[in-house]
Amino acid sequence: MAGDQISAKPEGEPGFTVGSFFLRLLFALTVVLLTFNPSGFSFFHWARDAFFSSSLGPLHVLAGIALLIGWVLFVQATRQALGLFGILLVGSLFAVLVWMLFFYDVVNSTSSSTLTWIILIGVAVILTVGMSWAHRRRRLSGQATVDEVRG
Repeated sequence: MAGDQISAKPEGEPGFTVGSFFLRLLFALTVVLLTFNPSGFSFFHWARDAFFSSSLGPLHVLAGIALLIGWVLFVQATRQALGLFGILLVGSLFAVLVWMLFFYDVVNSTSSSTLTWIILIGVAVILTVGMSWAHRRRRLSGQATVDEVRG
């Protein structure tokens, strides 16, 4: 039928919003910063200290597996949505923005802790863009990715 249209968006599926982007960013920041951060309060520090004090237990392994699941979900979605070239482009954009912060003395260039925080936030932003890209591409181009079409 000529008048019928096929929609890539299933009935009842909410559209992509700024709020959904920030929710993805919150989850990405959680995964990245719980894995490692310069404050010393992270899975890396917790597991390292437990390992060297011979107190590594099942809770450490459970937390590690949970974080690994989060990383796999974000990295796979980002890789599928952006591809290597897209990841490099988003990473390059973020790197230039960081360079501008240091170049114009917005950020103290002698603090390794500050640089570490900025890099970790950048990783979370790249993962968030990857998780969000399929929704944005569908909105901008009107085309859905094959994985999104349900039959």
